[in-house]
Amino acid sequence: MTLNRRNFLKSTGAGLAGIGLFSFLPEPLWAAVSENSSLPRSTPELQGIASPNLLAFIEAVEKEKLGLHSLMVVRHGKVAAEGWWAPYAPDLKHTLFSLSKSFTSTGIGLAVTEGKLKVTDKVVSFFPNDLPATVSPNLAAMRIKDLLTMTTGHDKDTIGPLVQDKSGSWARTFLALPVEHEPGTHFLYNTGATYMLSAIIQKVTNQNLLDYLTPRLLQPLGIVGADWETDPQGIATGGFGLRIKTEDIAKFGQLYLQKGVYNGQQILPAAWVEEATAYQVPNAASTTPAHEWNQGYGYQFWRSRHNSYRGDGAMGQYCLVLPEQDAVIAITSETSNMQAILNQVWDHILPGMKPAALPANAAAQKALKQKLSSLTLLPAKINSNSPVVKSISGKTFRLVDNHLKAQSISFAFTPTTCIFKLQDNQETHQITCGLNNWAMGESRMPGEPPSFVQMEPKEPKPKEKVAAFGTWQDPNTFVMTWVFNQTPHSETVTCHFEKDTVRLEFNDSVAAKAPERPKPRPTLEGRLA
Repeated sequence: MTLNRRNFLKSTGAGLAGIGLFSFLPEPLWAAVSENSSLPRSTPELQGIASPNLLAFIEAVEKEKLGLHSLMVVRHGKVAAEGWWAPYAPDLKHTLFSLSKSFTSTGIGLAVTEGKLKVTDKVVSFFPNDLPATVSPNLAAMRIKDLLTMTTGHDKDTIGPLVQDKSGSWARTFLALPVEHEPGTHFLYNTGATYMLSAIIQKVTNQNLLDYLTPRLLQPLGIVGADWETDPQGIATGGFGLRIKTEDIAKFGQLYLQKGVYNGQQILPAAWVEEATAYQVPNAASTTPAHEWNQGYGYQFWRSRHNSYRGDGAMGQYCLVLPEQDAVIAITSETSNMQAILNQVWDHILPGMKPAALPANAAAQKALKQKLSSLTLLPAKINSNSPVVKSISGKTFRLVDNHLKAQSISFAFTPTTCIFKLQDNQETHQITCGLNNWAMGESRMPGEPPSFVQMEPKEPKPKEKVAAFGTWQDPNTFVMTWVFNQTPHSETVTCHFEKDTVRLEFNDSVAAKAPERPKPRPTLEGRLA
């Protein structure tokens, strides 16, 4: 599983797609918009969760440097604990990566419910104009169910050839690939298979997947502002690219926990929920040591230990549903060890869940509340000054030629901020760094966008939300940290000053998790003008 995700990092990189307008269908086909878009709040003990266990979980993931960005624990339909590591925040969306797959699967369930398709339908039947000259028996046999269960018969994940395709038709590229095994017999994590589910939904509904889900799923759950990356033809990528808020992830899990019911309305048939989250196929050899990636696979849902199931995404995006505890746990993060986060859930949060409400524990609740309200990714110590500031502040450094076509940079210091500017052949890009806190802004800094999938660039390139801080590592080294806080990713920019020269070294946070990924920005060198 780790290898497959690393290959996904290597072969893909993510642009951002806009939101289309959905076509209105007859009202009975979906539930009414949720009147109360927020989940109700409570305290841990009232919902039978021990506050010390929650605090222990937070302390453990921080000690292990597991890179959490947000946590929401829901029990009996109420939020018992929630927190965001600044500069991540409740009102910000977060890239889901493969957690998107579970939403795509839900779209298939809704289409099945509306009679638009069956899971036994053959994949080739939806793409008569995209088939190869010779359709192999294995390709002809492939069903929607095989896409759902990642048993298409391929030997390799197909997403690489799709995102690298120059023809403009990902479906045609998928169908042209060899299918080495009989479909339904061979599990392989295959993000291209999920894309095909999205493409099928667009074929049978004449709507982009996000537009199709909006009135049927997102609006009833009170999920607003979602966006989903698309392929060159405007088809939602399906297997990745959805961005929603942490609470939206929790609502989605609550819908499944409640067998498709939300706010008293049956949004998704209970039978589909059971089918989608059940053990459909084995996903590892029986001799594999027990962990979260050998418990079986459903319809774009993973089975987990403790009779739970989850949707999850690369670098630690989780929607964990625990039916026996009547609980949902939503987590966003950037980690290279997804199993370690789940281990901490099992070691700390699960044992703290009891069958009934617990006695009030004011001291423990206060300690937990203080911890949750002070979570931050800021380092423990920030040095906001250096004697170098006087000689460089407000002055321009001319840069040596580079492939970013960056021409000059400057640093303007105040007692509380550093305004960094980079001029290229198009415009002046600016990021403001707080010197003792996060400074929020937006930027279109040149270089690879702060995400995975290397798609054809959209013009103009959209600005990304960014939070930044700066600190003097030593008198001659200023370090900026840029957190693109609607994605899991950040960039550390180390600025070395020597006499009248500067050297900028960029280290993006994905590199530690996928060292084979190309470095997005070059080292920049400059001299005072």
